Amino acid sequence: MTTNSSPFDIVGFDLDGTLLDTSGDLAAAVNHALASIDRPMLTVEQVKPMIGGGARHMLAQGMAATGGCDDATLDVLHRRLLAHYEANIAVLTQPYPGTLDALDALAARGARLAVVTNKLEGLARKVLDALGLTQRFACIIGGDTMGPGNAKPSPKPIYEMLARCGGGRAAFVGDSIFDIRAGQAAGLPTIACSFGFLMQPVEDLGADAVIDGYAELISTLERLSGGRPS
Repeated sequence: MTTNSSPFDIVGFDLDGTLLDTSGDLAAAVNHALASIDRPMLTVEQVKPMIGGGARHMLAQGMAATGGCDDATLDVLHRRLLAHYEANIAVLTQPYPGTLDALDALAARGARLAVVTNKLEGLARKVLDALGLTQRFACIIGGDTMGPGNAKPSPKPIYEMLARCGGGRAAFVGDSIFDIRAGQAAGLPTIACSFGFLMQPVEDLGADAVIDGYAELISTLERLSGGRPS
């Protein structure tokens, strides 16, 4: 591979359900919060569709599934969830199969890689640090980086990614409607991961392309680089 032969100058990625399978550790954190008020536990498969909109959004759905709660209780449990998650952030979490090979291949072609997640930036950095992945990314933007109300599906964190990476042609890869809408609002081609934490059928996300694994990523980017499909 030759330098600067990447189909896009910048490739941005969501984190949970896209680069990393964080479902086991996130489900454990949700269940820790639920157990503190004697709620029934949820399975990992039940929690997966709740992931993507940030920890509070995930917990609110978990509470709704086990009896509901008021905002004051949600505030208390949100703090408990975050404390447990931060202390146990990479017990079960791992990159998806083929992720590191795909990142290596893109970097070798000269692409600048970025993370744009609705996870708090501090937690995103901590889990990437724990897995030795932080140095792979030109920037890491969290759900709180741009201030309240500016997480995905807002395009603002995507625009910030473009600015921090120095501009150029970019594509965005994710697994949720938040990811695809943010990328589209910023005018980027989008790729959805069928293996992620889907809230709905992957075809319903409206992405420009779908991948079933990271072995398909570069060929999909090359296809999209010719222009957005009609």
